Amino acid sequence: MRLHFLKCIAGGCLTAVLVCAPAIVYGEDNSAPAEWLRGMSRVLSEIDYEGTVIRRQNGKSEALKVVHKIIDGVVHERLVTQEGNGLEIIRVGDEAHCILPDRKSVLIESWDDQSALFAALPGDDIRFGAHYDLSVVREERVAGRAAVLIAVRPHDQFRFGHRLWLDRETAFPLRTELVDYNGELIEEIKFADIRLGDVVSSDALKPSLSLDDFTWYAEPARSPPIPVESDWVSDDLPAGFQVMSMTVEKFPGAEAPVTHIIYGDGLASLSVFLAMNSAETVAGQARIGSASSFSTVADEFRITAVGAVPQETLKRVASSMRRVQ
Repeated sequence: MRLHFLKCIAGGCLTAVLVCAPAIVYGEDNSAPAEWLRGMSRVLSEIDYEGTVIRRQNGKSEALKVVHKIIDGVVHERLVTQEGNGLEIIRVGDEAHCILPDRKSVLIESWDDQSALFAALPGDDIRFGAHYDLSVVREERVAGRAAVLIAVRPHDQFRFGHRLWLDRETAFPLRTELVDYNGELIEEIKFADIRLGDVVSSDALKPSLSLDDFTWYAEPARSPPIPVESDWVSDDLPAGFQVMSMTVEKFPGAEAPVTHIIYGDGLASLSVFLAMNSAETVAGQARIGSASSFSTVADEFRITAVGAVPQETLKRVASSMRRVQ
Protein backbone atom coordinates (compact mmCIF):
# COMPACT_ATOMS: atom_id res chain seq x y z
CA MET A 1 0.00 0.00 0.00
CA ARG A 2 1.21 3.52 -0.61
CA LEU A 3 2.58 5.65 2.18
CA HIS A 4 0.81 8.94 2.77
CA PHE A 5 2.34 11.46 0.34
CA LEU A 6 1.98 14.61 2.37
CA LYS A 7 3.17 13.12 5.64
CA CYS A 8 6.34 11.83 4.03
CA ILE A 9 7.05 15.35 2.75
CA ALA A 10 5.96 17.11 5.91
CA GLY A 11 8.38 15.14 8.01
CA GLY A 12 11.04 17.65 6.98
CA CYS A 13 13.18 19.84 9.18
CA LEU A 14 11.81 22.93 10.74
CA THR A 15 13.04 25.87 12.76
CA ALA A 16 10.24 26.80 15.04
CA VAL A 17 8.88 29.91 16.51
CA LEU A 18 6.47 28.90 19.22
CA VAL A 19 3.46 31.01 19.40
CA CYS A 20 1.22 30.46 22.32
CA ALA A 21 2.67 28.75 25.38
CA PRO A 22 0.32 27.12 27.88
CA ALA A 23 0.50 28.06 31.50
CA ILE A 24 2.71 25.23 32.70
CA VAL A 25 6.21 25.70 34.04
CA TYR A 26 8.59 22.85 34.79
CA GLY A 27 11.24 23.05 37.44
CA GLU A 28 13.33 20.91 39.73
CA ASP A 29 10.25 19.37 41.37
CA ASN A 30 8.99 17.97 38.06
CA SER A 31 11.91 15.66 37.25
CA ALA A 32 10.01 12.37 36.77
CA PRO A 33 10.34 11.34 33.10
CA ALA A 34 6.70 10.25 32.83
CA GLU A 35 5.63 13.71 34.03
CA TRP A 36 7.73 15.28 31.27
CA LEU A 37 5.94 13.14 28.67
CA ARG A 38 2.55 14.15 30.07
CA GLY A 39 3.59 17.78 29.81
CA MET A 40 4.79 17.28 26.23
CA SER A 41 1.48 15.70 25.16
CA ARG A 42 -0.45 18.53 26.78
CA VAL A 43 1.60 21.34 25.27
CA LEU A 44 1.45 19.89 21.75
CA SER A 45 -2.35 20.00 21.85
CA GLU A 46 -2.44 23.62 23.00
CA ILE A 47 0.50 25.58 21.62
CA ASP A 48 0.90 27.80 18.56
CA TYR A 49 4.32 28.19 16.98
CA GLU A 50 6.11 29.54 13.94
CA GLY A 51 9.64 29.10 12.68
CA THR A 52 12.17 26.91 10.87
CA VAL A 53 13.07 23.28 11.56
CA ILE A 54 15.91 21.11 10.30
CA ARG A 55 15.22 17.46 9.68
CA ARG A 56 18.03 14.97 9.15
CA GLN A 57 17.20 11.65 7.55
CA ASN A 58 19.07 9.05 5.50
CA GLY A 59 22.21 11.20 5.61
CA LYS A 60 20.42 14.24 4.19
CA SER A 61 19.16 17.45 5.79
CA GLU A 62 16.19 19.59 4.83
CA ALA A 63 14.83 22.90 6.10
CA LEU A 64 11.19 23.95 6.32
CA LYS A 65 9.35 27.02 7.50
CA VAL A 66 6.40 26.09 9.70
CA VAL A 67 3.41 27.94 11.06
CA HIS A 68 1.09 26.14 13.49
CA LYS A 69 -1.99 27.74 15.00
CA ILE A 70 -5.08 26.37 16.73
CA ILE A 71 -8.24 28.30 15.87
CA ASP A 72 -11.49 27.35 17.61
CA GLY A 73 -10.04 23.93 18.41
CA VAL A 74 -8.99 23.22 14.80
CA VAL A 75 -5.33 22.86 13.81
CA HIS A 76 -4.12 25.16 11.04
CA GLU A 77 -0.64 24.54 9.63
CA ARG A 78 1.54 25.85 6.83
CA LEU A 79 4.80 24.17 5.84
CA VAL A 80 7.14 25.61 3.22
CA THR A 81 10.32 23.98 1.92
CA GLN A 82 13.30 26.32 1.90
CA GLU A 83 15.04 24.59 -0.99
CA GLY A 84 14.10 22.88 -4.22
CA ASN A 85 10.73 23.57 -5.80
CA GLY A 86 9.23 25.68 -2.99
CA LEU A 87 6.61 23.12 -2.02
CA GLU A 88 3.96 24.41 0.39
CA ILE A 89 1.53 22.34 2.45
CA ILE A 90 -1.43 24.12 4.01
CA ARG A 91 -3.59 22.10 6.38
CA VAL A 92 -6.87 22.86 8.08
CA GLY A 93 -8.00 20.04 10.35
CA ASP A 94 -8.32 16.86 8.30
CA GLU A 95 -7.72 18.42 4.87
CA ALA A 96 -4.36 19.41 3.39
CA HIS A 97 -3.47 21.30 0.21
CA CYS A 98 -0.09 20.39 -1.32
CA ILE A 99 1.01 23.32 -3.50
CA LEU A 100 3.57 22.54 -6.23
CA PRO A 101 4.72 25.89 -7.70
CA ASP A 102 6.88 24.34 -10.44
CA ARG A 103 3.89 22.35 -11.73
CA LYS A 104 1.34 25.09 -11.01
CA SER A 105 -0.86 22.52 -9.33
CA VAL A 106 -2.51 21.84 -5.96
CA LEU A 107 -3.18 18.35 -4.63
CA ILE A 108 -5.97 18.03 -2.05
CA GLU A 109 -5.50 15.16 0.40
CA SER A 110 -7.19 13.96 3.57
CA TRP A 111 -5.27 14.16 6.87
CA ASP A 112 -5.75 12.35 10.16
CA ASP A 113 -5.43 15.59 12.19
CA GLN A 114 -2.10 14.59 13.74
CA SER A 115 0.87 16.94 13.87
CA ALA A 116 2.98 16.92 10.71
CA LEU A 117 6.12 16.95 12.86
CA PHE A 118 5.24 15.04 16.00
CA ALA A 119 2.85 12.23 15.06
CA ALA A 120 5.39 9.52 16.02
CA LEU A 121 6.25 10.84 19.49
CA PRO A 122 5.44 8.80 22.61
CA GLY A 123 2.11 9.59 24.24
CA ASP A 124 1.47 10.17 27.93
CA ASP A 125 -0.28 6.82 28.40
CA ILE A 126 2.63 4.56 27.48
CA ARG A 127 3.37 1.79 29.98
CA PHE A 128 7.11 1.42 30.45
CA GLY A 129 9.09 -1.42 31.94
CA ALA A 130 8.36 -4.54 29.88
CA HIS A 131 9.61 -3.33 26.49
CA TYR A 132 11.03 0.19 27.04
CA ASP A 133 12.95 2.06 29.71
CA LEU A 134 12.33 5.75 30.35
CA SER A 135 14.83 8.11 31.99
CA VAL A 136 15.95 11.71 32.39
CA VAL A 137 19.51 11.91 31.03
CA ARG A 138 20.78 15.47 31.44
CA GLU A 139 20.11 19.14 30.71
CA GLU A 140 21.35 20.86 27.55
CA ARG A 141 20.56 23.95 25.48
CA VAL A 142 18.63 23.71 22.23
CA ALA A 143 17.67 26.72 20.09
CA GLY A 144 19.01 28.97 22.85
CA ARG A 145 16.71 27.50 25.49
CA ALA A 146 17.27 25.20 28.46
CA ALA A 147 16.11 21.67 27.67
CA VAL A 148 15.85 18.34 29.48
CA LEU A 149 16.90 15.22 27.56
CA ILE A 150 14.49 12.28 28.00
CA ALA A 151 15.49 8.84 26.67
CA VAL A 152 13.08 6.07 25.68
CA ARG A 153 15.15 2.89 25.23
CA PRO A 154 13.77 -0.31 23.67
CA HIS A 155 14.62 -3.69 25.19
CA ASP A 156 15.05 -5.43 21.83
CA GLN A 157 15.75 -4.82 18.15
CA PHE A 158 12.10 -4.98 17.06
CA ARG A 159 11.24 -1.39 17.94
CA PHE A 160 12.87 2.05 17.79
CA GLY A 161 13.87 4.29 20.66
CA HIS A 162 13.47 8.04 21.16
CA ARG A 163 15.60 10.89 22.46
CA LEU A 164 13.55 13.95 23.36
CA TRP A 165 14.94 17.36 24.27
CA LEU A 166 12.01 19.07 26.04
CA ASP A 167 11.89 22.78 26.81
CA ARG A 168 12.38 23.22 30.56
CA GLU A 169 9.65 25.87 30.81
CA THR A 170 6.93 24.26 28.70
CA ALA A 171 7.96 20.64 27.92
CA PHE A 172 7.72 21.46 24.20
CA PRO A 173 9.94 19.13 22.07
CA LEU A 174 12.76 21.35 20.80
CA ARG A 175 14.62 18.41 19.30
CA THR A 176 13.67 14.77 18.71
CA GLU A 177 15.62 11.77 17.52
CA LEU A 178 14.35 8.38 16.43
CA VAL A 179 17.06 5.75 16.96
CA ASP A 180 17.44 2.03 16.50
CA TYR A 181 18.25 -0.55 19.19
CA ASN A 182 21.97 0.25 18.93
CA GLY A 183 21.42 4.00 19.20
CA GLU A 184 22.01 4.72 15.50
CA LEU A 185 20.07 7.72 14.21
CA ILE A 186 17.02 7.08 12.01
CA GLU A 187 15.57 10.60 11.96
CA GLU A 188 16.24 13.91 13.71
CA ILE A 189 13.99 16.97 13.93
CA LYS A 190 15.62 20.02 15.49
CA PHE A 191 14.40 23.55 16.01
CA ALA A 192 17.15 26.00 15.13
CA ASP A 193 15.40 28.84 16.96
CA ILE A 194 12.18 29.13 18.86
CA ARG A 195 9.83 31.72 20.28
CA LEU A 196 7.04 31.14 22.76
CA GLY A 197 4.01 33.38 22.88
CA ASP A 198 0.95 34.53 21.02
CA VAL A 199 2.76 35.62 17.86
CA VAL A 200 1.12 33.77 14.97
CA SER A 201 -1.25 35.77 12.79
CA SER A 202 -3.86 34.28 10.48
CA ASP A 203 -2.11 35.89 7.50
CA ALA A 204 0.93 33.68 8.13
CA LEU A 205 -1.22 30.66 7.27
CA LYS A 206 -2.02 31.87 3.75
CA PRO A 207 -0.17 30.67 0.59
CA SER A 208 2.84 32.76 -0.38
CA LEU A 209 1.66 33.03 -4.00
CA SER A 210 -1.58 33.40 -5.93
CA LEU A 211 -3.22 30.12 -6.92
CA ASP A 212 -5.64 31.61 -9.46
CA ASP A 213 -4.07 29.86 -12.49
CA PHE A 214 -3.18 26.63 -10.68
CA THR A 215 -4.84 23.30 -11.51
CA TRP A 216 -6.44 21.57 -8.51
CA TYR A 217 -6.46 17.79 -8.08
CA ALA A 218 -8.52 16.00 -5.43
CA GLU A 219 -7.50 12.72 -3.86
CA PRO A 220 -9.96 10.00 -4.98
CA ALA A 221 -12.75 9.47 -2.50
CA ARG A 222 -12.11 6.60 -0.13
CA SER A 223 -14.77 4.58 1.60
CA PRO A 224 -14.61 4.64 5.41
CA PRO A 225 -13.06 1.52 6.96
CA ILE A 226 -15.47 -1.07 8.34
CA PRO A 227 -14.53 -2.92 11.57
CA VAL A 228 -14.35 -6.70 11.11
CA GLU A 229 -13.29 -9.86 12.90
CA SER A 230 -10.59 -11.09 10.55
CA ASP A 231 -9.43 -14.72 10.35
CA TRP A 232 -5.86 -13.54 9.65
CA VAL A 233 -3.27 -13.92 12.43
CA SER A 234 0.50 -13.56 12.80
CA ASP A 235 2.34 -16.58 14.21
CA ASP A 236 5.46 -14.60 15.08
CA LEU A 237 4.56 -11.22 16.62
CA PRO A 238 7.40 -9.63 18.62
CA ALA A 239 6.72 -9.61 22.37
CA GLY A 240 4.34 -6.87 23.45
CA PHE A 241 2.66 -6.33 20.08
CA GLN A 242 -1.04 -7.03 19.88
CA VAL A 243 -3.98 -6.30 17.58
CA MET A 244 -5.16 -2.69 17.90
CA SER A 245 -7.80 -2.77 15.16
CA MET A 246 -9.08 -4.81 12.21
CA THR A 247 -10.96 -3.22 9.34
CA VAL A 248 -11.90 -3.79 5.71
CA GLU A 249 -11.22 -0.86 3.37
CA LYS A 250 -11.91 -0.15 -0.30
CA PHE A 251 -9.01 1.80 -1.80
CA PRO A 252 -9.43 3.86 -5.00
CA GLY A 253 -8.47 1.76 -8.02
CA ALA A 254 -8.49 -1.51 -6.10
CA GLU A 255 -10.64 -4.29 -7.50
CA ALA A 256 -11.48 -5.80 -4.12
CA PRO A 257 -11.60 -4.65 -0.48
CA VAL A 258 -8.39 -4.86 1.54
CA THR A 259 -8.09 -6.19 5.08
CA HIS A 260 -6.15 -3.78 7.31
CA ILE A 261 -4.78 -4.96 10.67
CA ILE A 262 -2.92 -2.61 13.03
CA TYR A 263 -0.53 -4.09 15.59
CA GLY A 264 0.99 -2.02 18.40
CA ASP A 265 2.93 -2.27 21.66
CA GLY A 266 1.65 0.99 23.17
CA LEU A 267 4.34 3.08 21.44
CA ALA A 268 5.37 1.48 18.15
CA SER A 269 2.76 0.38 15.62
CA LEU A 270 2.60 -1.17 12.18
CA SER A 271 -0.11 -1.82 9.61
CA VAL A 272 -0.59 -5.06 7.68
CA PHE A 273 -2.59 -4.90 4.45
CA LEU A 274 -3.92 -8.12 2.91
CA ALA A 275 -5.17 -7.95 -0.68
CA MET A 276 -5.91 -10.42 -3.43
CA ASN A 277 -2.72 -10.99 -5.38
CA SER A 278 -2.25 -9.71 -8.92
CA ALA A 279 0.18 -10.60 -11.66
CA GLU A 280 1.93 -7.23 -11.25
CA THR A 281 2.76 -7.80 -7.57
CA VAL A 282 6.44 -7.75 -6.70
CA ALA A 283 7.61 -8.77 -3.24
CA GLY A 284 10.28 -6.64 -1.60
CA GLN A 285 10.99 -3.82 0.80
CA ALA A 286 11.18 -0.05 0.71
CA ARG A 287 11.89 2.87 3.01
CA ILE A 288 10.67 6.48 3.04
CA GLY A 289 12.08 8.46 5.93
CA SER A 290 11.41 6.73 9.23
CA ALA A 291 8.69 4.55 7.70
CA SER A 292 9.43 1.29 5.92
CA SER A 293 7.46 -1.37 4.10
CA PHE A 294 7.87 -5.06 3.37
CA SER A 295 5.76 -7.03 0.89
CA THR A 296 5.45 -10.74 0.30
CA VAL A 297 3.08 -13.09 -1.46
CA ALA A 298 1.32 -16.04 0.16
CA ASP A 299 -1.17 -18.23 -1.70
CA GLU A 300 -3.59 -15.85 -3.39
CA PHE A 301 -2.77 -12.80 -1.27
CA ARG A 302 -0.32 -9.92 -1.30
CA ILE A 303 0.74 -9.09 2.27
CA THR A 304 2.27 -5.67 2.95
CA ALA A 305 3.50 -4.44 6.33
CA VAL A 306 4.12 -0.70 6.80
CA GLY A 307 5.30 1.27 9.81
CA ALA A 308 7.97 3.30 11.62
CA VAL A 309 9.60 0.15 12.98
CA PRO A 310 12.72 -1.80 11.93
CA GLN A 311 12.61 -3.75 8.67
CA GLU A 312 13.21 -6.91 10.66
CA THR A 313 9.93 -6.37 12.50
CA LEU A 314 7.96 -5.81 9.29
CA LYS A 315 9.46 -8.87 7.63
CA ARG A 316 8.83 -11.04 10.69
CA VAL A 317 5.18 -10.05 10.95
CA ALA A 318 4.33 -10.10 7.22
CA SER A 319 6.03 -13.44 6.64
CA SER A 320 4.16 -15.08 9.52
CA MET A 321 0.63 -14.01 8.51
CA ARG A 322 -1.81 -16.87 7.91
CA ARG A 323 -5.53 -17.55 7.88
CA VAL A 324 -6.98 -19.54 10.73
CA GLN A 325 -8.35 -22.82 9.38
